[in-house]
Amino acid sequence: MLSPIAWSTPPKQYGPWELVTSLLTEGLVKRGIDVTLFATMDSKTSARLHAVCPRPYEEDKNLDPKVWECLHISELMEHAGEFDLIHNNFDFLPISYTGLIDTPVISTIHGFSSKKILPVYEKYNEKVFYISISNADRSPHLDYKETIYHGIDVDSFTFNDKPDDYLLFLGRIHPDKGTMEAIEIAKKAGMKLRMAGFIHDQEYFDTQVKPYIDNDQVVYEGHVSSDIRNSLMGNAYCVLHPIGFKEPFGLTVVESMACGTPVIAYNKGSMSELISNGENGFLVDSIDEAVAAIQKIPEISRRKCREIAQTRFSVERMVDDYIAVYESIISGCIREDHRPWGFYEVLSDQEDHKVKRITVFPDKRLSLQRHKRRNEHWLVVSGTGIVTLDDKEYPLRAGESIDIPKSAAHRMTNRDTDNLVFIEVQQGDYFGEDDIERMEDDFGRS
Repeated sequence: MLSPIAWSTPPKQYGPWELVTSLLTEGLVKRGIDVTLFATMDSKTSARLHAVCPRPYEEDKNLDPKVWECLHISELMEHAGEFDLIHNNFDFLPISYTGLIDTPVISTIHGFSSKKILPVYEKYNEKVFYISISNADRSPHLDYKETIYHGIDVDSFTFNDKPDDYLLFLGRIHPDKGTMEAIEIAKKAGMKLRMAGFIHDQEYFDTQVKPYIDNDQVVYEGHVSSDIRNSLMGNAYCVLHPIGFKEPFGLTVVESMACGTPVIAYNKGSMSELISNGENGFLVDSIDEAVAAIQKIPEISRRKCREIAQTRFSVERMVDDYIAVYESIISGCIREDHRPWGFYEVLSDQEDHKVKRITVFPDKRLSLQRHKRRNEHWLVVSGTGIVTLDDKEYPLRAGESIDIPKSAAHRMTNRDTDNLVFIEVQQGDYFGEDDIERMEDDFGRS
């Protein structure tokens, strides 16, 4: 699982891509799936954490984003052979590596920052399995495996059926999010507006937002913690979401619903896929329409808002959807070089010899087998293996080797907690799979 490194996974405050990646990762682990998360070193996960970037570069400006992004992505790609599937949640840059690896890659497109990045997606359209996060955010130039809506941990949001009388704006302070429009709506409606979110555009905040903050009708709470965010959403009369762009998805929208709070949003992007008029909010096209919709908020059942969040936008549903896609991809991408015990890479394949680099996962072992038409020589590169040769066992450490004569029963076992890597040199006149006689096998292949 490849996460961005702008923020930690999960993020301490802001970081929607990192948040979704974390929710999916933890949900997969709960289902018993072996997941390795590539994220920042300070990330928290129940999966295996593999990290090279010490901290989020948005929190440490001494870190050059491009340098650490390249190190982060290349680290995963250099280990690509260890995985059955790679799930990219990073953006377009990792896709440019996919022509160099055999491991299938699924890429969730969290949004297109610009049409200028489309050529990368188009080049690898037949190589990578694309997932859209809404039907509205699909490019006609790409093929998609599925649309999978984001899921949230609904139980972490407190339902409130008795809200206060303030309006809420929650999100980045940026023209795209419509902060100024939210202020205008509140003023026309004659209602208090509370705002929270990090300042993404300082000039916009200073000139278009700050002059109206009076700490009476218009209040800016700052960049708040998740607990305060939860409280603000749950107690709000409704949430204003007057976006100025075609938003691919709206986590704030479904999180508000989980608290029982209806949302009034501009009808752009994915909003019509998240909001049904009169059920969990209203879709509008102007400030005046938003003001009129505020008067109809009492018609909406806050309990219904919560039920929609539970049914359509739970993390459990998201995990189910992704597992179904994973299974479909893996079943259609059977890889000869992957086995239940690990994987191998052919380094040389000649008429009189064949060389493989073999990786054995922890607590796994190859089948007990013998060959009639080839000898083998095993050299351990890293880890410690236990070699069974006929009726004896031999421990083999890094730098040590052993000869496997024709017709000798043999197997390699890894009893350590790390991968075992060894080089296998086959010498003979035939190296086909039908020269393998399996006498015993943990995976039913004998």
